Amino acid sequence: MLATSGPDGLDASPRGDAPGFVAVEDEHTLLLPDRRGNNRTDSLRNVIHDPRVALLFMVPGMNETLRINGQAHVSVAPALLERFAVDAKLPRSVLVIKIEAVYFQCSRALLRSRLWDVASQPPRSSLPSARGDAVALTQASIDGAAYDRDLPERVKTTLVLT
Repeated sequence: MLATSGPDGLDASPRGDAPGFVAVEDEHTLLLPDRRGNNRTDSLRNVIHDPRVALLFMVPGMNETLRINGQAHVSVAPALLERFAVDAKLPRSVLVIKIEAVYFQCSRALLRSRLWDVASQPPRSSLPSARGDAVALTQASIDGAAYDRDLPERVKTTLVLT
């Protein structure tokens, strides 16, 4: 998870890729590629306005998390983008994060929530669809049925999955 702050408020966005997608450049610097997602640039715009960032690393099956606070800038340096190519696709940019603080978070919250316990997870059918969320958030300006219908193909054709 990447948290940023900007003129329009706060943003917390999930980030993910193959294990190791966040590169440790040196003992004070992390590199986070920006892969194509929902085509929103809230986090990047925020970093340009206010370089403070917070990261929360969660690994499936592990109840401890790692938190990192720092200052970031957006890089589109060709050599840096090339380092993060996946299937010949470059990220749009890379966040260069200067680490200011690192915290290990205890496992209590994830243990209480039973987040990784498959038996405690509700069936997907009992949860709202992406369509329901989109329709509610846009006061029905989105065709919810079309959104749900087209989502699997959109994910397959627009996301780099490694």
